[in-house]
Amino acid sequence: MDADNVTIRNTRVRGQRDYWGILQREGHSGLTVEDVEVFGNGKVRTQFGILNQGRMITIRRVDIHTISNGICTEQGVVEDSYLHDPKYYAGDHTDMIMSTSAPAKGTQLIIRRNTVINTLDQTGAIALFQDFGVIRDVTVEGNLLAGGGWALYAGAGTKGTSSNVKVIGNVFSRQVWPKGGHAGPVAYWDHEGSGNVWQGNTWEDGGAVNPGKS
Repeated sequence: MDADNVTIRNTRVRGQRDYWGILQREGHSGLTVEDVEVFGNGKVRTQFGILNQGRMITIRRVDIHTISNGICTEQGVVEDSYLHDPKYYAGDHTDMIMSTSAPAKGTQLIIRRNTVINTLDQTGAIALFQDFGVIRDVTVEGNLLAGGGWALYAGAGTKGTSSNVKVIGNVFSRQVWPKGGHAGPVAYWDHEGSGNVWQGNTWEDGGAVNPGKS
């Protein structure tokens, strides 16, 4: 989108070859994507279902599937959505919800009440990566997570200690892999990060999920 405050609602979007289904471009803000299905055709690669290069975005009740990566954003709200059944293409890392740096100044990233299922053995259901900056000001709350190499990459990395990352009340499922993800439920959690909170995260049977324990 090359405009601010655009709303896409009640729409089916077939992703472009090698690119994306929906894009908010750098310098823009306020995109709302609501009650939308975004998908690839399963034959040629769609890299992102929704890619946010701008500032604030709201993604609500969205169904994303048959793509390489579901959502990539550093800030905004992703809620009440269903991300599932990614498609692997050679050389890809496959994540359903991904952040690669800190949110823009004065913003945060909230990921809540989603069902996020990566049916592959890599990379994650939710992935907070330090590709371009230190992760901070992220809330991951009330989601159902399954699959990938790790169901959750929790923000630690080589660029610095993550901070104000809150992972609260999520349910990790064994429906894809016995350990939640192929290797386990969670990796890269900064235990000592200022403001970081790990609370009330469980398996579907109610057993506690803690960083470093499967």
